[in-house]
Amino acid sequence: MDHWDDSQVEFMAEHGNQKVNAKYEAFIPVYYYRPTFQDCQVLREQWVRSKYERKEFVAERDNKSEFNGIKEGYFWKRGRDNGQFLSRRFVLSEQNGTLMYYAKHDAKEPKAVIKVENLNASFQPAKIGNPNGLQITYVKDNKTRNIFLYHENGKEIVEWFNALREAQYNYLKVAFPCAPNTEILPKLTRSFIKEGYMEKTGPRQTEGFKKRWFTMDHRRLMYFKDPLDAFAKGEVFIGSKDHGYNVILGLPPGTQGNFSWQFGITIVTPERNFLFTCETDSDQAEWYSAFNKVVKQTMTPQDCAQQAYFKHKP
Repeated sequence: MDHWDDSQVEFMAEHGNQKVNAKYEAFIPVYYYRPTFQDCQVLREQWVRSKYERKEFVAERDNKSEFNGIKEGYFWKRGRDNGQFLSRRFVLSEQNGTLMYYAKHDAKEPKAVIKVENLNASFQPAKIGNPNGLQITYVKDNKTRNIFLYHENGKEIVEWFNALREAQYNYLKVAFPCAPNTEILPKLTRSFIKEGYMEKTGPRQTEGFKKRWFTMDHRRLMYFKDPLDAFAKGEVFIGSKDHGYNVILGLPPGTQGNFSWQFGITIVTPERNFLFTCETDSDQAEWYSAFNKVVKQTMTPQDCAQQAYFKHKP
């Protein structure tokens, strides 16, 4: 983002945050994502440019959505098998509640049709290797599917991100007409709780520990051989303490199997225990904190439905 000169700094100081926000944030759509200091550069930059350069949310502006029910565009999408990024056409339809992408620009039938209520989108510039990298996650054939893509234009990728949020919001308002926004907004696109490498062993707990990439998405802990894998190798549901789940620092006494990392974590579930090791004590503390936070949360009816799905998952 361009460096602010003295006159811009003086303008901000003169008007103050409250006065400025009263004007430049007067008409922000309820579904629009407001980034924090923890978000990636493209989100923060486009937020500032939307407010002050393009003045998209001022009271005097006719602030209609640029989505308007359907949106088409092209992204560079990573191939599932070869890892190459190729141009693909995407179509978002609010009427159908779907996000579709096509393997060829002139293709009649989409390669995939994704229900907006089942997808998640999160910016992953470091993982994808592009400042505008976006990861879309959804469930396909009882497996979690990841799509990695980017766009050369930061404004365009953020507009798509908020269009997905708008489509999700409108779907949920129809599906749950009495639900307040305080319940609906957290169900829109979300960042993962934590990601990183750990080692894990198998169900017999005698196999060797293998290094895997883990992604914690609410109560779903997914693991992959590589961070850019299209499909998860496995998933673990993490419920609440009053449903028989717990997280314990360390491994059970007498744990067998060769593990090179010494900082263990045990996740207790009604069916079995899952054993993990972390490379450092700080990694262990961060993962333990993430797991423990989820375990302490009361399960919602949606969480219980997801738990039942995991129990009967083939």
